[in-house]
Amino acid sequence: MSRSLRRHRRAAASTAGAALLSLLALAAVQPAGAAPAAEGTPRASTTVSTATAAPRVAVSSEYAERFLEMYDEIHDPANGYFSPQGIPYHSVETLIVEAPDHGHETTSEAYSFWLWLEAAYGRATADWTSFNDAWATMETYMIPQHEDQPTNSFYNPQSPATYAAEHDHPSKYPAALNSGVRSGVDPLANELKATYGTSDVYGMHWLADVDNTYGFGAAPGAGCLLGPDSEGTSYINTFQRGTQESVWETVPQPSCEDFSFGGTNGFLDLFTGDSSYAKQWKYTNASDADARAVEAAYWAHTWATEQGQPEAVAATVAKAAKMGDYLRYAMFDKYFKQPGCTSPSCPAGTGKNSAHYLMSWYYAWGGALDPAAGWAWRIGSSHAHFGYQNPMAAWALSTSPALEPQSPTAVDDWSTSLERQLEFYQWLQSDEGGIAGGATNSWGGAYGTPPAGTPTFYGMAYQEAPVYSDPPSNQWFGMQVWSMERVAQLYYESGDAQAKALLDRWVPWAIANTQATGGADWAVPSTLRWTGAPDAWDAANPGDNSGLHVEVISHGQDVGVAAALAGTLIHYAAAAHDDEAQAVAKSLLDSIWEHNRDDKGVSAVEVREDYKRFDDVLTTTTGDGVYVPSGWQGTMPNGDEIEPGVSFLDLRSFYRDDPDWPKVQAYLDGGEAPAFRYHRFWAQSAVAVALANYDRFFGEPAGEDTTAPTVPTALAVASTTSSSATLTWTSSTDDVRVTGYDVLRDGVVVGTATGTIFTDPGLAPATAYGYTVRARDAAGNLSAPSSPVTATTRPPTADTTPPSVPAGLRAGTVTTTSVPLTWDASSDAVGVTGYDVYQGTVKVATVAGTSHTVTGLAPATGYSFSVAARDAAGNVSARSTAVSATTAPVPTGACTAAYRTTGSWSGGFQGEVTVTAGNAPVTGWTVRWDLAPAAVSQLWGASHTVSGTVVTASNLSWNGSLAAGGSTSFGFIGTGTPPTSASVTCAAP
Repeated sequence: MSRSLRRHRRAAASTAGAALLSLLALAAVQPAGAAPAAEGTPRASTTVSTATAAPRVAVSSEYAERFLEMYDEIHDPANGYFSPQGIPYHSVETLIVEAPDHGHETTSEAYSFWLWLEAAYGRATADWTSFNDAWATMETYMIPQHEDQPTNSFYNPQSPATYAAEHDHPSKYPAALNSGVRSGVDPLANELKATYGTSDVYGMHWLADVDNTYGFGAAPGAGCLLGPDSEGTSYINTFQRGTQESVWETVPQPSCEDFSFGGTNGFLDLFTGDSSYAKQWKYTNASDADARAVEAAYWAHTWATEQGQPEAVAATVAKAAKMGDYLRYAMFDKYFKQPGCTSPSCPAGTGKNSAHYLMSWYYAWGGALDPAAGWAWRIGSSHAHFGYQNPMAAWALSTSPALEPQSPTAVDDWSTSLERQLEFYQWLQSDEGGIAGGATNSWGGAYGTPPAGTPTFYGMAYQEAPVYSDPPSNQWFGMQVWSMERVAQLYYESGDAQAKALLDRWVPWAIANTQATGGADWAVPSTLRWTGAPDAWDAANPGDNSGLHVEVISHGQDVGVAAALAGTLIHYAAAAHDDEAQAVAKSLLDSIWEHNRDDKGVSAVEVREDYKRFDDVLTTTTGDGVYVPSGWQGTMPNGDEIEPGVSFLDLRSFYRDDPDWPKVQAYLDGGEAPAFRYHRFWAQSAVAVALANYDRFFGEPAGEDTTAPTVPTALAVASTTSSSATLTWTSSTDDVRVTGYDVLRDGVVVGTATGTIFTDPGLAPATAYGYTVRARDAAGNLSAPSSPVTATTRPPTADTTPPSVPAGLRAGTVTTTSVPLTWDASSDAVGVTGYDVYQGTVKVATVAGTSHTVTGLAPATGYSFSVAARDAAGNVSARSTAVSATTAPVPTGACTAAYRTTGSWSGGFQGEVTVTAGNAPVTGWTVRWDLAPAAVSQLWGASHTVSGTVVTASNLSWNGSLAAGGSTSFGFIGTGTPPTSASVTCAAP
């Protein structure tokens, strides 16, 4: 029985004030014991301004009341979830070590959950101020400002970054930079710059020290390091050294490195090996957090539109679309190598052929602090974990007009990514239903060759625990629910058949391993064990993965994971009308509310045996502990020494002053493992949003709403195929709100829709079916069925006829890096569904229309292109007559180049080319020369391509900017007879 809710003021966090490997998923890992809740420990309040909320609209159920109560607790300054700047902390408590190594750090993950919380509040109240303010705070403090990434204009997409291998243990670092390994071409940079008029990247950095506890003072917009006296948030990083580096083995470092702290070279030479080090800035984006932010923006737009006020969030939603545009960097291999790479010398990518189209673990970017030595770099990631995939965000970015990014190829990229992500889940689904880890395009982090028999997915090798192994990245059940909740949202919102098939197997497995008792002893899976491997992926004939297995080996009371599980089950139950899924979700939420409530929100007892690692010291080069190279010495901003033999605690002596430290010290002295109750921001938000979603779908109305919606009208058959029928109708109205429509085939419900269109798949050919539609409101009232219509599927056809060959392929006006193509439409008896675009023999894109711009090409280089058409049956035409096009040369006259032979031997020689700027500085250069009859076998100090005997070399990120009259050199090994001279030309932009 619901009760009325008083209207009241809410305490709101103020948003006033402006001042390379991420392991974000570990931010949520928490060994929670299955114990009843108790009163939380009061903490000192934080000074945060308050604001009066707009009057709340009438809530529909007890679950809405619970949501609003938790919302108020999270925003109550006395509870300490927000900093004085209005930034969400990772947790209320400061002594907590997981991915963030301090509770008052924050992550892009926390911001993305905050946006979800505020979107749910906007739906409940029709007040979108807090949602917009949350995005503005994120934009101010977590997306680097122009001053924080000052030299992006020097970035050269032809040479994105200098290669450095990843290693399996921190003791193998610093990793040497190796300019001899060729990176591919970045196909996004020029497009993004043309679209937004800036070289700056619009994405969140993953980690910030909100209270400047470490003292670096890398405040947004400040230029670089302000030191320990700086107040407010500071960009930092931790993980940088391979798969084995756990949080207990990290050395914190600033994201802006001006050598103020650390050693002689700041912290750089702990991670990368180079002959000299430059002051620089660098940021890492966790792709799942940005995708979750986009997802929240989609729902904010949807709910605001339902309220008749889409303009209330329009500006923020447009920023989410922009974030999605840049998030495409996560679709590309780390060094833009082509998928299937098994050697550092494997082909570098051109155009989009370096895209795996999955959400990889991160993308990153950086550059010089000194504009006079300007250079910048960008990388994607070669490693994809299933837990980071977000098909809901991909669907929104490719189908929702409000979320479609502005760049010309972005919608196509996200459409391809949606398909690829769903295939990825299917490839990784175990025999029991759980989803296995992921895949990599860089085995061992160094483009190695996987062991024989390793299954592959579009050339990427299967990994049980992608990215990190201490602890293994796919043993935590939270990865399952984080990712599958997005699949469930996609199924609910779009009716996607692939999403449904995944959930139809995953949901029973999850429910079977969940203890939904309704009491204080509830529990969800915690730790998983994996055996076997998936079948090699064949999209035309996927395997059943009968040899891939998962076992739940421990359970716990992780309130955030339980909430994400409930959220998954809620969306599945709403879409599939699954009573068991709804009942389990309700039981979990009720148990948490009744047995895990405390004075700050919800929590569970957590016994932290891992805190024994606070004082671990590395004793062998394969063991656990902080690795500092022999002879290396430096200091943290507070004076903590960094030298061989230090522990995690030695670098963070501030923990000894934490009010919770005595419990840890007693454990280190031989006592019992300490127990804590943590209030992680993401977990509180997840519980609150799950309550709001339960209200949204299943909440009892506040009052007796017995009025059914109006009957849907104008039901019509929009189209049919031999196996499907698509229906449309006119929307119903209701005195509360319409929540969806049931579609009935011959009197039986076969699906639901939130909009006014539905496709019924899996029908028999040449068969008549009768359909009606009825509307459903928030109280569960159903309208009478609509007037019926009959849909007759088409006769069966064995369509083996490909479309006609595309004609009239032509190239438009070229640039130095792109060629626009257009062609005449093909015809087909069934219907043309798209076109494959080929660069030479490599397919670089699939598009729906009759035009495409191939990007990421080399200047002054000839290319051949062709196009093939495909139809709905999968038939593909022959390729069109090829068209040739040569990219524009880089403007000449800004530099000169001179060649000399520096050594020779039988059958070979060594040469050197010196590039000299003219009477003005240059910010990049390209050199061409013909070595006939000799050839280049190895080249360093530049990236290069070879066409016949003509060599084209371009600057790397560190040597492209030359002062007027300045020079730089690169060398190469040639085969054959060295020339007595060579005609070398140089061009600069």
